[in-house]
Amino acid sequence: MTEVKQPSLLDAMIPIVSLIIMLGSSVYFFGDSSSSGANQIVLMICTAITILVGIKNGHRWSTFEKSIVKGISMAMVAILILLLVGGLIGTWILSGIVPTMIYYGMNLLSPDYFYVASCLICAVIAISIGSSWTVAGTIGIALIGTAGALGLSLEITAGAIISGAYFGDKMSPLSDTTNLAPAVTGTNLFDHIQHMIWTTAPSLVFACIIFLVLGLNADVTNELTTLQDTLNILQSEFTISLWLLIPLLAVLAMAMNKVPAIATIFIGGLLGGVFAIIFQSEQILAKAPEGISAASALLTTVWKTLFDGYSSSTGNAVIDDLLSRGGMSSMLTTIWLIITALAFGAVLECTGLLQRIVSSILSMVKGTGSLIAATIGTCIGSNILTADQYMAIVIPGRMYKLEFERRGLDAINLSRTLEDSATITSPLIPWNTCGAFMASTLGVATFAYLPFAFFNLINPVISLIYGFTGFKLIPIQEGNTVAE
Repeated sequence: MTEVKQPSLLDAMIPIVSLIIMLGSSVYFFGDSSSSGANQIVLMICTAITILVGIKNGHRWSTFEKSIVKGISMAMVAILILLLVGGLIGTWILSGIVPTMIYYGMNLLSPDYFYVASCLICAVIAISIGSSWTVAGTIGIALIGTAGALGLSLEITAGAIISGAYFGDKMSPLSDTTNLAPAVTGTNLFDHIQHMIWTTAPSLVFACIIFLVLGLNADVTNELTTLQDTLNILQSEFTISLWLLIPLLAVLAMAMNKVPAIATIFIGGLLGGVFAIIFQSEQILAKAPEGISAASALLTTVWKTLFDGYSSSTGNAVIDDLLSRGGMSSMLTTIWLIITALAFGAVLECTGLLQRIVSSILSMVKGTGSLIAATIGTCIGSNILTADQYMAIVIPGRMYKLEFERRGLDAINLSRTLEDSATITSPLIPWNTCGAFMASTLGVATFAYLPFAFFNLINPVISLIYGFTGFKLIPIQEGNTVAE
């Protein structure tokens, strides 16, 4: 039986350097379309390189297979949610739910305050339901559509949606990541949330100020007549009614009552199909082939929209681009990206290469500031390498827990740092489950919205500043009480 050797730092760096070089080449040659296939090939090659390093160190092939299967299985819920969100988007456009939200959004939201309003709306709803994904897949797609109709930047809008959604997700006791971080570190949930206010609230304030300034200085390309034309097209193509907001309210109510996300989104998609038959039957039948019965036309249209999305043909390029979306099939490339990324992360962990990198980082940690910096860096690195925000919370949480204790720091500081870095940087990485989901759902490339996800960029910086200044770091002897 071959003895398994501990990996050297050089072993650990080979896959990392390979990933950086090849992903850089992928973006250089393929640009924004790199996530449509090129990045997946890079991740597969890097997985093979990591396996070769593992074999050199004595690992068996069966170990890699089990690790890959286990790693991918961790994301099966996310994969199913992606497929269901694709179906939901399709039926919500077909039924007029999304067009209705766009219609009223254009009437109610001023372009000057649109970005900051989008951020705050998503923040409030995400706190209520505890899910950034549900917010992006419902309110988010309507806000993106409204921004496009108003002639505002889709990239900034996506950044505002993600900023608000992740603030709410991070601060909600209903959020899975908000429960996971204190569970890993052994802290109290509500003490954890209370302690996060010190870094999270200032981050949102700074982000909102930036969004407000951007909105007040936005160059709105659509004139009043163009906006009215857009409203007229929406009214001519769809039945616009407040009744169409019922499926949205139903989804939010189920999420608030902690109905599982898969069931919530599945029901939301089916409600979209039912409301399409009730409210948009005239429009559907007008486009149906001759010789087919009304019942068959309605059923097959909803059915096809669930798996292949909605195709808009209004003649208006902006509206057609905004509304030609959805369907489970539209998520398959994203799922491919997630699977290859998780396979790479799983092999990296099972070979001990990830742990080797972290141990090298710990050897360089001197003071409290550098410990917080190392934790933030490890969480971001784990998001990049394992492609999963849960792994980016669990792995550093386990590895740094004893180090925080050894340095006299309460575990509540660690749980806050995990969320300040692992949770909110996950949507900024194209192949991470969160980044892939946001890009596919909002229709804006990850690297395109990344510079405008201000909350997600500012929060780790504030956490880092607190680490080096010692501001609001709780010593271990004070326990877990942070109310003072």
